[in-house]
Amino acid sequence: MTARAHRGERRADALSTERIVEAAIEILDGEGENALTFRALAAHLQTGSGAIYWHIANKGDLLAAATDHIFSGVLSQVAGDAQPHAAIRAVAAGVFDAIDAHPWVGAQLSRAPWRLAMVQIMESIGAQLKAMGVPERAQFTAASVLVNYILGVAGQNAANARLVPPEMDRSTFLAAVTDRWAQYDSGEYPFVHQVAAQLRVHDDRDQFLTGIDLILAGLDAAR
Repeated sequence: MTARAHRGERRADALSTERIVEAAIEILDGEGENALTFRALAAHLQTGSGAIYWHIANKGDLLAAATDHIFSGVLSQVAGDAQPHAAIRAVAAGVFDAIDAHPWVGAQLSRAPWRLAMVQIMESIGAQLKAMGVPERAQFTAASVLVNYILGVAGQNAANARLVPPEMDRSTFLAAVTDRWAQYDSGEYPFVHQVAAQLRVHDDRDQFLTGIDLILAGLDAAR
């Protein structure tokens, strides 16, 4: 083996997969998915692209690894919840917070539902449904409803947050939306006018978790 090859091997050994993934997450959080290239990652890590390819084959694998890294950490923190309802709520809150903190990550779950992160989420929810006594014939449907709700609402919340201009805080943005709702005819849209004041002051996370409670209450009633 040449001296150059030895140097390349040492660089690859020093640059761990975990370090690469963590650097990728920093770029994704700061600049978005389009900014994540192997050239940008190499510059961020102050290394050559070849050293990165030693560990990660392509951008798709890198995004998947970053997604798995985030959700493995989230789900490991809630694994100890004893009561099924509390555990499902904790999983839901953890996923919601992760997507809120890393808006790019929700799209990765929908692109590759066979990846480890999605399997871990489904397993975490499914295990608690079994513990609740949901009949086996209904477990897949119940798990799918919960997972789709969690990912859908969390993803929409992250998308909505990006609609708010940087110079505007959330309360000002919601007040502006409420004012726009108020411009519609109250005779044609009575419910919208009725709940407009709640839109102005609602908490997205609390509303999300209330939805989880409603689903769980329905599952309890159906048993």
